[in-house]
Amino acid sequence: MSFELDLRDPHFAKAAALRDQFARDAVDRDKIGGRPTKEIEALKASGLLNLIIPKRFGGEGETWSKALRIAREFARVDGSLGHLFGYHFLAQISPVARSAPGQTDAYLRESAANNWFWGNTANPIPKTLLGEADGEDYVLNGKQSFCSGSHVADRLLVGWDDVQEDRRVFALIEPDRKGVHTLDDWDGIGQRQTGSGTVTFDQVRIKGGECLTLPEGPRRPIATLTPLFQQSVLLNVFVGSAQGALETARAYTTTKSRPWLTSGVDHPTEDPWVKRVYGELYVRTEAATLLADKALKALDDAYAPGQELTEEQRGRSAVAIAVANVFAGDVALDVTSRIFEVTGARSATNEYGFDRFWRNVRTHTLHNPAEYKTRNIGDWVLSGVHPEPGFYQ
Repeated sequence: MSFELDLRDPHFAKAAALRDQFARDAVDRDKIGGRPTKEIEALKASGLLNLIIPKRFGGEGETWSKALRIAREFARVDGSLGHLFGYHFLAQISPVARSAPGQTDAYLRESAANNWFWGNTANPIPKTLLGEADGEDYVLNGKQSFCSGSHVADRLLVGWDDVQEDRRVFALIEPDRKGVHTLDDWDGIGQRQTGSGTVTFDQVRIKGGECLTLPEGPRRPIATLTPLFQQSVLLNVFVGSAQGALETARAYTTTKSRPWLTSGVDHPTEDPWVKRVYGELYVRTEAATLLADKALKALDDAYAPGQELTEEQRGRSAVAIAVANVFAGDVALDVTSRIFEVTGARSATNEYGFDRFWRNVRTHTLHNPAEYKTRNIGDWVLSGVHPEPGFYQ
């Protein structure tokens, strides 16, 4: 059983080395939470933070699929780092995704040159961060929640609601700007090192030139891709977590588990029940992996056309990503829970930390209820109409 990357690819080889490094203290870091400072520094040193920035701006010029395949790899040992790595690209590429072509070049070039790690303070749901125009500038007051990566970021994507107009505005700023305070108050049962807590804004001034300026006219499909990026990060964290849980459980069963006293076998690997459970979990995990790979190709197909992306192309990708997301979440919850059936009572201790896989997946799936995504897929099956772009599709 193997879900390994192709190590002939130098980016994948770096990712595998980092994965092994992150695995050494993943259990301990999960217990303490806080900031994965050393791990972010290792990511910076690897050069992987500039993976999808085009070469003409100083990046590696790679695809979303490669970046999120690496996020999946990190999630095999640490869901928090898989999450942070994937969400870094959401913010980094925001000028492109939000269709602000006049500002894209400068932002990407500066990000690549400075090897910035990006965080997010742009939760689209609660209207808790408001901006009031002051001449060409904005002054922000309020807070944002679920600000993943804000506690370790070099730059932040900020989103707020305009007080005077019914619209969302975005900007890219430094996290130590006067009036910006990262509270480090994330206390979730999972994803404990993502810093997905609160950032407050007290009279924070955003210069007019820092706001992402959208082109005139109807919103282009490329400006609706952000939810697909986000959903793709989540589904690859799901798949990586399922893979990691299954591999971790297998290693335990083959080396530490004892046979059940009435099983009639000398080793748990000889027990037909244990064999069946591992077979079922592997089949489901492999299926989720293949769907995730299909969805990654769909994401690349949506991103590649840039400003020329059509609504039809965007819609096809949205369906593929939604299908993979729903299935991956279900499989990950199943696998990360059922491994305990075949590892036994002694495996359910804090020493091993096997519960972190389930806690991470359970925390993530609550941000993205499968029920509504499944209904959207069903509507498409019946009507042939692609889901309308929204916050989560």
